[in-house]
Amino acid sequence: MKQPSRSLQILQYIYVLLGTMSMAFAVVCFLSPNNMVTGGGIGIALILHYIFTSLTLGTLIIMVSIPFVILGFVYFGKQYTFKTLLAMLTTSFFTDLFREVLHLKPLTDDILLAAVFGGMFIGLGVGLVIKGRSSTGSTSVVGEIMAMKSKFKASEVLLAIDVTIMFAFIIAHGDIKKALYSMIGVYVTAKMIDVILIGRPPRKVVQIVSNNIEALTEQIRERIEEHGTVFTGVGLHHQKQIKTVILVTVETSKIQLLKDIIREYDPEAFLIISEASEFLGRD
Repeated sequence: MKQPSRSLQILQYIYVLLGTMSMAFAVVCFLSPNNMVTGGGIGIALILHYIFTSLTLGTLIIMVSIPFVILGFVYFGKQYTFKTLLAMLTTSFFTDLFREVLHLKPLTDDILLAAVFGGMFIGLGVGLVIKGRSSTGSTSVVGEIMAMKSKFKASEVLLAIDVTIMFAFIIAHGDIKKALYSMIGVYVTAKMIDVILIGRPPRKVVQIVSNNIEALTEQIRERIEEHGTVFTGVGLHHQKQIKTVILVTVETSKIQLLKDIIREYDPEAFLIISEASEFLGRD
């Protein structure tokens, strides 16, 4: 397999460095001072820190992560383990640096703001670490292994683990309200990871089933200035009935114009609009 260039390798390590800094910043300035929790290994470390206050948070992150790093080594090899170990150690280092050495102050004591912005910085960090071709280790390793060994998806396993972490937090801390706010933070984290990894193209995928294809395609080309694909199929219940479909990606700002065109040229057309999360190649 072709190895990445040296400049790309350096960029990947920079991503990992910035990502772990972002996660540590979220923990120190938003989550920990407000006695909140997040998913994954950091969430487990936070729960333990609320119980064993004599150990630094960075130390607990290492203790929690070591079993998962060993699992990663067994199932995914040395290269995976090295980068995961690097992410774990730098997360621990920056957490204790920000908390124990620099004594960074919490940026807010509002629980909702802490959940939202803590989730954003955790998501930013995880996204950057993944872009650096690394892993945060911890529970994501279990998710990947379970996906290999069972019918469950990694995302489903991780969701189950995060829910378990929230229940553990309720038992350990006895605060359902903060657990619910923490779940908001976990949701924000997931959305932020999506933004970092695949972006949010300002486009929609539109499928139009119409009996007036020629007029619609002409109007789409001239007024919306988009390219697309026209294909044919058969009806689900009436298989002798031929259906013609236009598939096109449209800027969000032009969706209303497209609807107006359809109402004007084929009011009986069937329209489906869905999110476009990623584009590769040309249409």
